[in-house]
Amino acid sequence: MFTAGLRRVQPLAQHPCLGRRAAVEWQRTRWLTQRLGGRSSFSPCRTLLRGCCGLHGSAVSPAKPGNSRENSGPAWVPRREASQLRSWVPPAAWPYVELMRLDKPIGSWLLYAPCTWSIAMATPMGGALDLKLMTLFGVGAVVMRGAGCTINDMWDADLDKHVRRTAGRPLASGRVTHSQALAFLAAQLSVGLAVLLQLNMYSVVLGASSLALVVTYPLMKRVTAWPQAFLGLVFNWGALLGWAAVQGQCDWSVVLPLYAAGWGWTMVYDTVYAHQDRADDIVVGIKSTAVRFGGKTKAWVAAFGALSTAGLLLAGVNAEQGLPYFLGVGGAVAHGARCVYLTRLGVAEDCWRCFNQMKWGGAVVFGGAWASTLLP
Repeated sequence: MFTAGLRRVQPLAQHPCLGRRAAVEWQRTRWLTQRLGGRSSFSPCRTLLRGCCGLHGSAVSPAKPGNSRENSGPAWVPRREASQLRSWVPPAAWPYVELMRLDKPIGSWLLYAPCTWSIAMATPMGGALDLKLMTLFGVGAVVMRGAGCTINDMWDADLDKHVRRTAGRPLASGRVTHSQALAFLAAQLSVGLAVLLQLNMYSVVLGASSLALVVTYPLMKRVTAWPQAFLGLVFNWGALLGWAAVQGQCDWSVVLPLYAAGWGWTMVYDTVYAHQDRADDIVVGIKSTAVRFGGKTKAWVAAFGALSTAGLLLAGVNAEQGLPYFLGVGGAVAHGARCVYLTRLGVAEDCWRCFNQMKWGGAVVFGGAWASTLLP
């Protein structure tokens, strides 16, 4: 019966007015039909129409009447940044821009933030912020975040095909082959190595030691319900590296609390981010803290926020930061708490908006640390 239903909706998927999105949703519908065809609530036609036309609701159960935005499947993504960037990029290069997520720069900002905290806190009182280091770490954040996204997509191409938000990614959609992605990854890692070699030898060794975490992170969603915890280890390595780049070594009484603070911060924003895909992740079998926490997510997020706050305060005390730093921490905590409180986790647009706004909390902490070097 379900195979017959699939045959009836195939002409709709091939309609020229629906374009590439229909082809992606057709492949996803075929896969879901094979896996879920025995469920009475599953309809191939309804699934295809929701995916192609942007209607909301899980692929397994119908959307709730009068609440079509809740538990939305297709995640809302920003278009303004992408459209502005696309006007400057040759069409042949655009898939690679998407592969390293240059069209969604928020990830680079979140990776860069712990680096800036550490660099500012390591700067001696009354000293000038090292703009060369800030620039090097900024370039490194963009390139290594791009390399991490490339590795992630190479591991996850088959899974990405079955999640609405990721089905159009270059590898999942076939616009970039694995061999092309591998060559592009090599180029990105070469640039990252060139940036790393500008630092002192202690920092070079410390930075290179994080590569194993970068490569293995995409596997975590297959083996543990806590892949965000592993991401936190990867994304906050800059909290260690920034201090080492300024001082030539790590003051562990400062950088370990700072690293823990960044880890807790990542658990907050990436758990909220993962709620965009929760419905599809459950169907496909992808593990995440959003799936694991379910209705208790905000309580867990509050606990991780408390850990992050404690880490920032302890790092500030041990680094003898001034009042501006602690005011900055207070401002960042208030911003993050308000953002999470106002977020409806069942609404993809809300989850993305909260995730995207987290960069401002990171910027406020940096501003406080920088001000402390000028106004102790």
